[in-house]
Amino acid sequence: MLNLVHLKVLAAVARHGSVTEAARELHYSQPSVSHHLSRLEAATGVKLVQRIGRGIRLTPEGRLLANRAAEIVGRVDAATTELAAQVGLQAGQVRLAANASALATIVPEAAASLARAHPGLRLTLFDRHPVEALQMLRHGELDVALVFRDADAPAEEEGFRLLHLGEDPIHLISRQPGDSLANHRHAAWIGGCDRCQEELTAVCRQEGFTPRIASLSDDMVVVQSLVAAGLGVAILPGLALRAHRRPDVHATELDFRRRIHAATYGDPPDPPAVAAVLAALTDVTSGALT
Repeated sequence: MLNLVHLKVLAAVARHGSVTEAARELHYSQPSVSHHLSRLEAATGVKLVQRIGRGIRLTPEGRLLANRAAEIVGRVDAATTELAAQVGLQAGQVRLAANASALATIVPEAAASLARAHPGLRLTLFDRHPVEALQMLRHGELDVALVFRDADAPAEEEGFRLLHLGEDPIHLISRQPGDSLANHRHAAWIGGCDRCQEELTAVCRQEGFTPRIASLSDDMVVVQSLVAAGLGVAILPGLALRAHRRPDVHATELDFRRRIHAATYGDPPDPPAVAAVLAALTDVTSGALT
């Protein structure tokens, strides 16, 4: 009976015309390659290779079998890849982190779509800010991180791959309808995480001032409550307002947008399960973001 390993060795020898090069490609020793060829000849009952000086040459029978071997090995490799992809989608797990506004809006929609398409795929979610999420991604603790950054932010460090999902408009949150940033040059501001405060500073600098941050909160509910109580003004992205909106505060869209990305780490291609999650996020955000 023909052995797949023996056929793989014969195909490699045919490609390179050399036992030495075939051994290097397959990470075998030269005696091991010669042994597999001898076993294949014993199994087929025909001479497959001829010694010519210090080299070898395939016999006509060897060439015929080598051609078939290359086809067989190629089909087996393709089937193995397809099976691994299918198993990954049926029983894989993807760990995803995002901040609260994304977890309350686009992530559940993407998760529901993913569950319908691949019910065996497990999605584990983490509430993390972008900086922490990227650290976890780099350390192998996550598979996907949803992050936001403004257009002028420096590129992420080498190794991260960013899939642009869309842009989320920033809103001024205040107690007055039709308000503007210029009205709050000297007001108390409510800030958030480091990346959020960088965003707030960039927004205010467009109007020629630096915000005076009097309170800190990353919670979209708390921020709006503080504004409603007259303790300051703030900015929030559209996704946060979509997740929670108090009726007694007003949101004025500004000429400033944050870019939303799905980040992965390492060389492509992504594993099938991760690729499925990215596809679901892309599909959902095509209607939720500009």
